[in-house]
Amino acid sequence: MIPSPIVKVLSTIQKHGVRALLMGGQACVFYGAAEFSRDADLLVVAAPENLDRLRAAFRELEATRIFVPDLNEDALRRGHAVHFRCATPEADRIRVDIMSVLRGVDSFDQLWQRRTTIADNLGNEYNLLSLADLVKAKKTQRLKDWPMITRLLEASYAENKEAPTPEQLRFWLQEMRTPKYLIEIASKFPSAAVEIAEERPLLQHAIASAVNELETALTNEQTAEQERDKEYWRPLRAELEQLRRSQR
Repeated sequence: MIPSPIVKVLSTIQKHGVRALLMGGQACVFYGAAEFSRDADLLVVAAPENLDRLRAAFRELEATRIFVPDLNEDALRRGHAVHFRCATPEADRIRVDIMSVLRGVDSFDQLWQRRTTIADNLGNEYNLLSLADLVKAKKTQRLKDWPMITRLLEASYAENKEAPTPEQLRFWLQEMRTPKYLIEIASKFPSAAVEIAEERPLLQHAIASAVNELETALTNEQTAEQERDKEYWRPLRAELEQLRRSQR
């Protein structure tokens, strides 16, 4: 069950008509891969009217910015995150992180078309990144994100493995990080595994049931992705440090 302070934040964002997609840990809660998250991470359209609606929602939430940069189109479109802390009693101390661009993920309009919409028993609707897009967004340099990716994939597989759609099968073969399940999927669907191995070569080890080699390849895949994320954030972190110095 989603905690009531998070409900307050998300329902207020929705009430003000902000075009936003939930991502991060709270989205993982909705997908059944996490038990609790006290933050709300949102991907928004960096357009003037949408940011005005977001500011109105933050005024209702009594939210204040806690780090640089300011909430503006330029910072968001450059890839920065903008961080807020709520003070309204219904959502006291809840942190809300806002972004508009994610590394390795499609544009907002494309993500919006693929979004998942979930309703609760109070009539609130929540727009989330699709599961596949959430997995891509979670491929960061942070070690804590990778077990979450594993849990997201395992939850999807457990729920749908008896009669997967072609899209689900492709998703698992492209993203699954659990050697046992990769070998199982490759055994059940060998032609699909061979096809997708052209874009993800480590599937050759799954096809051959070579567990040790598969584990090593998965580790190397994660390391390479983490390095790409570090390179992506290097210039953005330099910009943030410059902003901090100028404000001092």
